Amino acid sequence: MSLVPLFVAIPLGMAFLIPLLGRWWKTSGEVLATGGTALLAVMSIMSIGMPAVVHHMGGWEPPYGIAMVSDGLSVLLLIAINIVGFLAVMFSLKYMRIYTGLPKYYSLFMLMVAGMNGVVLSGDLFNLFVFLEVASIASYALVAFGTDADELEAGFKYLILGSVASVMILFAIGTVYAVTGSLNMADVAREISIRFGGEMSPALLLAAAMFLMGFCLKAALVPFHAWLPDAHPSAPAPISAMLSGVVIKSLGVYAMCRVFFHVFGFSPELPSSLIIANGIIAFSVLSIVVGGLLAIGQWDFKRLLAYSSIGQIGYVTLGIGVGARVLASGGVRSLAALAILGGLFHLINHAAFKSLLFLSSGAIQHATGTRDMKQLGGVREKMPVTGLSTNLAALSIAGVPPFSGFWSKLVILVATLQAGLYAIGGIAIAMAFVTLAYYVKVQREVIFGEVKGAVEKAREVPAVMYVPLVILAVVCVGFGLLYPVIGYRILEPARDALLNGAEYIKLVLG
Repeated sequence: MSLVPLFVAIPLGMAFLIPLLGRWWKTSGEVLATGGTALLAVMSIMSIGMPAVVHHMGGWEPPYGIAMVSDGLSVLLLIAINIVGFLAVMFSLKYMRIYTGLPKYYSLFMLMVAGMNGVVLSGDLFNLFVFLEVASIASYALVAFGTDADELEAGFKYLILGSVASVMILFAIGTVYAVTGSLNMADVAREISIRFGGEMSPALLLAAAMFLMGFCLKAALVPFHAWLPDAHPSAPAPISAMLSGVVIKSLGVYAMCRVFFHVFGFSPELPSSLIIANGIIAFSVLSIVVGGLLAIGQWDFKRLLAYSSIGQIGYVTLGIGVGARVLASGGVRSLAALAILGGLFHLINHAAFKSLLFLSSGAIQHATGTRDMKQLGGVREKMPVTGLSTNLAALSIAGVPPFSGFWSKLVILVATLQAGLYAIGGIAIAMAFVTLAYYVKVQREVIFGEVKGAVEKAREVPAVMYVPLVILAVVCVGFGLLYPVIGYRILEPARDALLNGAEYIKLVLG
């Protein structure tokens, strides 16, 4: 229990300490950010298998005090955020030397990590919003960190659309508070059950709609995705890895799951919950189709990866949406569990292979000076470690067995078809082949083939940059081969946490 607030306190303290020490100690940002994220990564791994706990800030018990809740779902996200964060900082040590103002970069990075950790540990809606804004504001600045025209434009677009999402979420929170008189998520769920018999009033339906749109915008689901294709390519490679790997998941997907499963709930007694579940599925299918079709025509490596993120996050929310629909329609609970497990499995897989792909694109750009795939080719000959890592990530995200992406997509597709959603399942299968097609294009144009002009003088990046690639490549292989161990230790507890809303209320309120 004593570790829970440290997930926020450590990065928050580092974020304020780095600029102060940076005046006299030029490498303070590199040392403190590396040490802080390494400690957080170790703490998140130590959390595996630990029982769910509630930390009462200041000794005030909920619903009157602020509670930080760590359950199976929180642990899954903490692992993704802090391990990817540590590897991104390690990659930054050499990559970010081309920029000035590095103490500001590392301070903003730690602020973003603190915000994401706070989101996944918050037990009340208002503090979830506060930490969401902390992470969002830091990410706006990091997208525009290079201060070129394209970067400033992308950062501004991200700021405007992110602020629209934040306003929707804040209005939704205010509406929930006006109706229930509480902000603690477990207490709000209890109040809805007592006052309305579980069914939502018109005001709560409005709040649910605003929550859904706000979280979909944070997760970059179509049609709320306009900020992502510019933000990801413009940001420095480590920030692109964080944005795609963990930011859209913690601020969008996680928050959506926590609010809709634990606050509003899905059950046959709640007709409105079926509407919400169908809405999630609809946005997911749109994202899978639009993201995949837009990715296949891209020649900018990072922009292709950005559109790919839109499509792949659609698979994550499709699994979760199918599970929610099964629960809302009174279907077999084991089928809902299978669908949610597939969504969460793809979430953690996507955090690994998409972070790896963005870091690989940064390594290739660092060595060649370009990310135009028409000018690349034969990278594996000049940069064997980077080439092999990129190849493994592409195979995993394309769903080639036995890599991790194949198994998570297979679980989602099986659950979708068993739920009777044959048309949606067919679309998801077809778009999986489209994903395979554009990653075959990546391998043909970038990894294999003849060495082209931009690659001729390239050399392998320094070890501090390729070690994170190797670690993530091992994860992409290991998650596929060692699923029984991984599933039992981190995925099944996360799935059970989502399914058992009553247990969440009991955990928080006693």
